[in-house]
Amino acid sequence: MTDSKYFTTTKKGEIFELKAELNSDKKEKKKEAVKKVIASMTVGKDVSALFPDVVNCMQTDNLELKKLVYLYLMNYAKSQPDMAIMAVNTFVKDCEDPNPLIRALAVRTMGCIRVDKITEYLCEPLRKCLKDEDPYVRKTAAVCVAKLHDINAQLVEDQGFLDTLKDLISDSNPMVVANAVAALSEIAESHPSSNLLDLNPQSINKLLTALNECTEWGQIFILDCLANYMPKDDREAQSICERVTPRLSHANSAVVLSAVKVLMKFMEMLSKDLDYYGTLLKKLAPPLVTLLSAEPELQYVALRNINLIVQKRPEILKHEMKVFFVKYNDPIYVKLEKLDIMIRLASQANIAQVLAELKEYATEVDVDFVRKAVRAIGRCAIKVEQSAERCVSTLLDLIQTKVNYVVQEAIVVIKDIFRKYPNKYESVIATLCENLDSLDEPEARAAMIWIVGEYAERIDNADELLESFLEGFHDESTQVQLQLLTAIVKLFLKKPTETQELVQQVLSLATQDSDNPDLRDRGYIYWRLLSTDPVAAKEVVLAEKPLISEETDLIEPTLLDELICYIGTLASVYHKPPSAFVEGSRGVTHKSLLPRTGSNESVESPDTAPAGGPAADQPSVIPTQGDLLGDLLNLDLGPPVSGPPMATAPVQMGAVDLLGGGLDILLRSDVGGSPAMGGSDGSFTPAPNTAAPTNVGAPLGTGLGDLFDLTGGVGTLSGSYVAPKTVWLPAMKAKGLEISGTFSRQVGSISMDLVLTNKALQVMSDFAIQFNRNSFGLAPAAPLQVHAPLAPNQSVEISLPLNTVGSVMKMDPLNNLQVAVKNNIDVFYFSTLYPLHILFVEDGKMERQMFLATWKDIPNENETQFQIKDCSLNADAVSSKLQGSNIFTVAKRNVEGQDMLYQSLKLTNGIWVLAELRIQPSNPNFTDLELSLKCRAPEVSQYIFQAYETILKN
Repeated sequence: MTDSKYFTTTKKGEIFELKAELNSDKKEKKKEAVKKVIASMTVGKDVSALFPDVVNCMQTDNLELKKLVYLYLMNYAKSQPDMAIMAVNTFVKDCEDPNPLIRALAVRTMGCIRVDKITEYLCEPLRKCLKDEDPYVRKTAAVCVAKLHDINAQLVEDQGFLDTLKDLISDSNPMVVANAVAALSEIAESHPSSNLLDLNPQSINKLLTALNECTEWGQIFILDCLANYMPKDDREAQSICERVTPRLSHANSAVVLSAVKVLMKFMEMLSKDLDYYGTLLKKLAPPLVTLLSAEPELQYVALRNINLIVQKRPEILKHEMKVFFVKYNDPIYVKLEKLDIMIRLASQANIAQVLAELKEYATEVDVDFVRKAVRAIGRCAIKVEQSAERCVSTLLDLIQTKVNYVVQEAIVVIKDIFRKYPNKYESVIATLCENLDSLDEPEARAAMIWIVGEYAERIDNADELLESFLEGFHDESTQVQLQLLTAIVKLFLKKPTETQELVQQVLSLATQDSDNPDLRDRGYIYWRLLSTDPVAAKEVVLAEKPLISEETDLIEPTLLDELICYIGTLASVYHKPPSAFVEGSRGVTHKSLLPRTGSNESVESPDTAPAGGPAADQPSVIPTQGDLLGDLLNLDLGPPVSGPPMATAPVQMGAVDLLGGGLDILLRSDVGGSPAMGGSDGSFTPAPNTAAPTNVGAPLGTGLGDLFDLTGGVGTLSGSYVAPKTVWLPAMKAKGLEISGTFSRQVGSISMDLVLTNKALQVMSDFAIQFNRNSFGLAPAAPLQVHAPLAPNQSVEISLPLNTVGSVMKMDPLNNLQVAVKNNIDVFYFSTLYPLHILFVEDGKMERQMFLATWKDIPNENETQFQIKDCSLNADAVSSKLQGSNIFTVAKRNVEGQDMLYQSLKLTNGIWVLAELRIQPSNPNFTDLELSLKCRAPEVSQYIFQAYETILKN
C-alpha cells in the first residue's frame, strides 16, 4: 500500500492519538505515527506540540525512522530552539555511528538546523566528519561547512574549518574535491573580500585530475572554479584547455557550457597564430551545434549563449549557418533567437542562402516572426554591401504582396538602407509612395515621412503627401509628430515659395496647440532658426547625416567580456550582468576576460567603478511620466561637454537657441502670437509679440535663468554633519579596552574621532591602528598618537586623520570598514560602517549645462528612486543643510506647487552622483521628500540615499 493513506485522516483529537502512538513500545507503530506527523506537517498542519515525543524517537537503529525524525527536526527546530537542544546528544552520538550513512545524515541535518544555540555543539562532530575515513561523510561535511558559515561566519573562521576545507581540495576522492570546491566557492561569493580559493598550478592540477572522475554537477563546480583562475602564461592556458576539451562531449548541457566558458576565457591568452588556436575553434563548434538538437527550452538557453559567443568569436560557427535555419515546429522564442544569430553570421559567402531563407520566412503566418524576418533582410543589406541590391529587390517583392504589416516593416528598413547607401536606391521611392494610405503604425508612418522630407526635391507632390499627414496631426503619436515637423521644415528649406502656409501651419500646431514639451521645444528651435538666419537653418536641418553602422544591436564590448565569464548562468540568458537582477547584489563580483598578454592583472576587476567608468546595470525604477527633468533632458543636447561651451561659436548655434530664449518663452506665462510669414523669399520676420527671440546672442547661461532659478540664499557653509559617537568595540570583547567613535569631514579632510577608555585593571600603552582594504581606500594618514599610557578608568579623545589612497576592495556592505587596534595587551578587531557623506568632496558642484548633458547621458536603468519620510523642511533649509555636507544645489525650480532641487555631488574616487529632490512646501500634511538618483556606479545609490536621510533628519 502507498503512503497516500497518511494524508487522508482528518480526525479530531488527532494530536493526542499521535502522542500516544509515538510513545508506543512497538517499533512499527512508532514508525507509522512519525509518518503521520510528517504527512500533517507537509500539508501545513501545526504539529510542533509533538516535538518532545518525536525527538524521543531518535534513539533508533532504523535508518528510515531516523530520516523522518531528522526531517521533522529541520522544520521545527527554529520555532522550538530550547527543545531542539534535547536532540544534540543524539546528533553527537550519530556522528560516531559505525554506519557512514548515519554519520553523514547526522552532520547534514545539524547543518540544516539554523539555530545559534545548536551551532556551537556542531563544531566537534563536524571536525571529526571532515577527517572521516569514508569519502561520503567527508563530502557531506564539506557542504556542511558552507551552511555553517552562512549561519555564523566568525565561528567557522575561529574553528579553522576553512583551512580543513582547503585541505580537502587535495583529497583522493574526486567527489570530496568537487564538494570542497563548491563549498569554498559559495563562501567566497558571499564574502568577496576573503581570498579563499587561492588557486595555484598545483591545486589546478589536482582539480583537473578530479574533473575526469566526479559526477556531472561536481564537474560543473570544478569548471566554474577553473574559469576564475589566471594562468601565468599562454603555455599553462593551453595545457588547461587541452585537459578541459574532453568535457565538450559530455551528455549534460550544463557541463558543456561550463567547459565552453573556460575555453572562451583562456583563448584570450592564446596567440591566434598558434596551430592549437585553430584546432580549438574547430572543436568548439560541434558541441554547440549538438545543443540545438535538445528540447526547445534548452535550445533557447543554448541560443542565447551562442549569441554571445558569435559576437565575441564569429569564426567558431561561420560554417554552421544551416543549423540556425528555422524549423516549422520551432516555438516563436527559438525562431526569433535563431534569426538573430543568422544575421550575425551573414557574410558575403553565405548571403544568397540566407536571403532565400529570409524571403521564405516573410511569407509565414506568425506575424512577429514575419516582421523580424523583414527587418533581418534590411540588416543583411546594411551588413553585406554586395547584397544590398538583392535585398532591396526582395523587399520590393514583399511590398507587392500588399500584406499590411510586411509593407510597413519593409518601409522602416528601406529608410535605413537609404541612410547607409545614399543616392543609390532612391528610384524605389515611387513604389513606396503608392502604399502611403495603408500605413497605420507609428514607426512606419514616421519612416515614410522621413523619406518624403529627405527626398522632397525628387518627389513632385511632396507637399500634398505631407499635408495629408498634417490633417490628423493631434491624433498622431509623438514620434510621427516630431518627424512630420522636421520633414515639413526640410521641405520648406528646399521649396520655400510653395510651402510657406504648410510650414506656418505645422509650427503653429507644434508650439501653440501641443502640450508635449519635446514637440514644443523643437517647434520653437525651428521657428527661431528660420526667423533669425535661414542660411544657418539650412546648415543645421539639411546637414549631411553620418552613415549608420552595420550592427546597431551589438552588446557593448566590456559588458560582452563580462557576460562571456557568465556563460551557462542566468546572466547569459538575460544578457545582463548579475548585479542587474540579483537582489541587493550581495556577493556579486564583476568579472572580465583575461588580458591577452601574460600580465598579472586580476581576473576580477574591482566593483567600485572609477569616475565615469561603465557601471553594471542596476534594477531601475522607471521614471514617471511627470518627471519634468526627464522630459527636459530628452532634448537633443548631445554628449556631455567637457569644458565651458563657447556661446559665440557658430557650431553651437543650436545649443545657444535651445538654452537661450526658447525655453524662457516656453516657461513664461505670456506666450502668445504666431510666426508671421515674411516676403516672397520665404524668410521669416517676427510679428509683434511673437515668440521670436530677443537675446540670440545672449551668453549660454542666461537662457536657464527662470528654468534653473538659483536662489540667493542657497548654500552657506555650515560644516558637514557629524553623527554622535557610538561604541564600536565593547570592553568585554577587548580585555577592558572600550573604543567609541564617529567620522567627520571638515575643510576637505576626513578624520576618525575616537574615545579610548581603559576599563581594565592594568595600564595600556603602545597603541597602533590599521585598516583592512575597503571600498573607497580609506586609510590612516598618520599613526595613532596616544601620548601618555592610559591608566585604569581613564579615557582619551583622539582625532585620527584619514586619507583615501589606501588599497581598494569592494566590501559588503559598501561602507564597511574593518579595523585592527593593537596595544601592549593584545590585538583587537572590530568593524564599523562609515557614513558616505564624509567622502563627498568640496568641488562637487557641477555646471548646469554639464548637469543636463550628464543626466541625459547616464542610462535610465541607472536611476533609482527613494522616499525620505517625515521631513518638514522647506527647499531653502534642505539646500542649505545639504550644502554643509558638500551636496550642492545646481538649480531650483517650482513646478505645480512642488519645489524641485537639482543637485550634484562627487565622491573621493571621482564618481559623480546627480539628484532630483521634490519637496511639497504648500502641503503641511505631506512631509515626504522624493529623491531620484542617477549615477554611473548605481551600487552607491542606496548609501547616498542613507546619507541624505541622515543629514536631513539630524
